[in-house]
This record gives sequence, structure tokens and C-alpha cells, in this order.
Amino acid sequence: MSRIGRMPIAIPAGVTLKIDGNLVTVKGPKGELSRAIHSDMILELENDTLLVKRPSDAKEHRSLHGLTRTLIANMVTGVTTGFTKTLEIAGVGYRAAKSGTKLALTLGFSHPVEVEPPKGLSIDVPAPNRIIVSGSDKEAVGALAAKIRGYREPEPYKGKGIKYEGEVIRRKVGKAGGKGKK
Repeated sequence: MSRIGRMPIAIPAGVTLKIDGNLVTVKGPKGELSRAIHSDMILELENDTLLVKRPSDAKEHRSLHGLTRTLIANMVTGVTTGFTKTLEIAGVGYRAAKSGTKLALTLGFSHPVEVEPPKGLSIDVPAPNRIIVSGSDKEAVGALAAKIRGYREPEPYKGKGIKYEGEVIRRKVGKAGGKGKK
């Protein structure tokens, strides 16, 4: 059996989990999330734990077992504590500012780039070179952070651009100032 798939999902107090066919809805203090899971997966709700089981050892069922368990566990974590991604901006003149709910990025283009967060997500700018994306849906938080990072990815020569917190940028050596010229 899958090591991840066989772990039970603990449902904390204040969180309600509803299974309607193959639609799983999780409601908690940070909001409500619902997702359709594969119809072959078997969900068993006992007391305050949820078990995900697979019907057979077919390759498709083995693949879906751990995935289904992780998706539901992320939903439970999202409605209780939420998820955050922190981005850092490096470069002279590169900065972020918040105007209302929108994020305004100055990244060396002729115009500022404005990003409107989707419903359920929030963007904070504690400093001009830090952006914090938070929300209850892990997939949506990661997608918005990747979209923001995509406006100016870090380049390998000077390290300028937007990177995730803790991300290591592999640096390259520039041209060797005139070596080999005659």
C-alpha cells in the first residue's frame, strides 16, 4: 500500500467534512473548499478521522491513492491554518506596493504591472521587496505566486528578479573582460 495513502487524515474540532458521492466539501474557520475526487477511491469517515482506500492494486488505483489522500489533507489544512508563499524582489528600482487589493509591481518595464488576487486569496506587502501570498487553497496560492514570479524571473548573472523565499539562484560568471582578443 501507499505509505502516504494509508495514513489517516485527522479532522480537527471546528472543521466539518461532507462526502457527497465523489464531491468532498470541507468547511472550517478560514473558509470552505470542495473538490471532486476520482470515483474509484473509497472514503471512510470514522469519528474524527478519514481513511482513503483503493479498490484494487491496479496501477491507476495505486497512483490515485496517495494523491487523493494528499488533496483532502491539504483541504483540511487550508481551512484550519491556511497556506502562504513568500516572494522576494532583488534589483535596483524593483519594488512592490499595494494599492487597495491590487499589487503594483515596478520591474523595469515602461509601466507598472498590476495583479488582482482572485477571490479567496490575499496579497500583503510588508516591505517594498517582499510579497506574501496567502489563502486556504494550496493550489491557488502556488499558482498566484508562480504568476507573480513569472513577470520577472531571477536571472543568473546578477540575480535580479522575483524569487521565492529560500530559493537559491545558480549564478553564472559573465564574460571574461576581453580575454582572448588580439
